[in-house]
Amino acid sequence: MPYYMYVSLQDDDKIRVFTMDAETGQLTPKGEALVSGGPSPLTLSPDRKVLYVGHRNVPAISSFRIDPNTGGLTQSGTVSPEAPPTFLATDRKGRFLLSAYYQGAHAAVHPLGADGAVGGPPIEWLETATGAHAMQTDPSNQFAFVPHIAGNGPNAIFQFRFDENTGHLTPNAPFKVEPAEHLGPRHFCFHPTQNILYFSNEQGCSVTGYRLDTSAGTLSAFQTITTLPAGFSERNTCSQIQITPSGQFLYAPNRGHNSIASFAVDGASGRLTALGHMATEAVPSAFSLDPEGHFLFAAGSASNRLAAYRVNSDTGELTPLGTYDVGKRPMWVLITRLGG
Repeated sequence: MPYYMYVSLQDDDKIRVFTMDAETGQLTPKGEALVSGGPSPLTLSPDRKVLYVGHRNVPAISSFRIDPNTGGLTQSGTVSPEAPPTFLATDRKGRFLLSAYYQGAHAAVHPLGADGAVGGPPIEWLETATGAHAMQTDPSNQFAFVPHIAGNGPNAIFQFRFDENTGHLTPNAPFKVEPAEHLGPRHFCFHPTQNILYFSNEQGCSVTGYRLDTSAGTLSAFQTITTLPAGFSERNTCSQIQITPSGQFLYAPNRGHNSIASFAVDGASGRLTALGHMATEAVPSAFSLDPEGHFLFAAGSASNRLAAYRVNSDTGELTPLGTYDVGKRPMWVLITRLGG
């Protein structure tokens, strides 16, 4: 079975659908869905049957049923929050949709129907601060984290307790993790086997590893490592972050240096060691690993192209495979397998 890739094109008002050959990484166009209002963040339901789309130009969140045979999209619901969402994620059970609002300075939780459709008013619409950039629950589904960048935000990670039965959030204690440096935590990912989270730092141009206290639901930093080569002093910001399913390698794009920073992950401590940089398309705001971690695709939001790389499973090294013209302002890349 091939993998399916979804690329949101904010300035084309569409989502393009591709298949990806699991052996070669080759992409084949399979269609597109017209999605008005500037589609940007994407996420999947845990059963991979529903795609959720955040609209950045006309504030909305939409749900789409996925045809398991073709990858095609059929809209199943929509809601109109008070601000455009920057990030979407379901809780671990797929009963609720979490969202963060950069300009809107809020975090929200929406209920989902039995079929995964979005449609009801938010259960939570919590004021946090400007610069809210992501929101996810931990593997236990008991805690949620909302990073806020620096400059346009408070340079902090907000910590919540999450009730998986009601969808309600309550501030944890402490409510905020505030880095001493001007880091600007933006996006984050979970180590697949350890109680560790890694945050990309937008302003700090770095990655910080945090240990998760699974009883208290609180974070404590143990390492910050730069994403830039020595001597680079031009303007740069970090965007997204992903770790391979094996937990061996981690990647974070640089917007400005226009590269993918690669790191090895120590199996015992979770500490990162820089492996180097791979040049990529201009302003790589979005990227994704495939479900096996064998290929990486980075979208240039300024070049309108998608760059493909093979991931060496022994060393983490990236080998360029080619580029694809995808459309205007690709802002999210999501790769999944469909079916059972």
